Amino acid sequence: MNDQITLLQALVLGVVEGITEFLPISSTGHLLVASQWIGAANTSGTFEIVIQAGAVLAVLLFYRRELLERARAFPGDWNARRFWFTLLVAFLPAAVVGLALNDFLDALLEARGLQAQVIGWALILGGFVLWWVDRSPGRDGSAEPSQVITFRQALMIGLAQCFALIPGVSRSGATIVGGLLVGLSRRQATEFSFYLSIPTLGAATLYTLVKNYDKLVQVGSVGALGLGTLVAFITSLLAIGWLLSYVSQNNFRGFAVYRVVAGLVVLAWARSALG
Repeated sequence: MNDQITLLQALVLGVVEGITEFLPISSTGHLLVASQWIGAANTSGTFEIVIQAGAVLAVLLFYRRELLERARAFPGDWNARRFWFTLLVAFLPAAVVGLALNDFLDALLEARGLQAQVIGWALILGGFVLWWVDRSPGRDGSAEPSQVITFRQALMIGLAQCFALIPGVSRSGATIVGGLLVGLSRRQATEFSFYLSIPTLGAATLYTLVKNYDKLVQVGSVGALGLGTLVAFITSLLAIGWLLSYVSQNNFRGFAVYRVVAGLVVLAWARSALG
């Protein structure tokens, strides 16, 4: 294992982050396992979390027109205010639970052997959950008008997002499953998951950067961090457009199968390589 995160490692991690952040397959789980596979320095998830800023920027750019319109309409338009308030309601549960379990989560991210086991099982169980929740027909929403997300639905999605604090669960997967369970179509659940990533990933990035800045400086560099974030931004932008197109015509069962296979691979590797 290297003492520093190299530019090549930052490039690889940026690609992994960008591809997996918005797919329901767990970006954090993939990043933490990829870090071990390529021998990157152990930052207890700090580097991997900070480069998620690239994914946040990708969402802001992709939805810039919609976000600007809703921001400008906020003072006088209840529908615009409702949009921002539902995001706040959905964001708060994970923020509160994350702060409460902060020490436990830090210990889990530090222990790489246990971490791999947790990720493997979380991928597998999450795959079965995704398959089960998405089994019902008629979730594509192609023939339905766009519905207004209620505060109750937003709260349920926010509670579902709390499970994503466990490495391997997937923030996007948890919020999409939550959206499907409260009656949203696949596209609506996916888009709300994108919007919810802005406060969730933004807050996680800022908090982690401030808290673990010294650790990040020890093993990384401005160049490596900048490269990882830039690559994550570019690949996330491509992934967002692709996923929206995909869910308009397909279900999530392919991702469910992938999760189970990936989880089995991770568990097998953890047993052979980590003991």
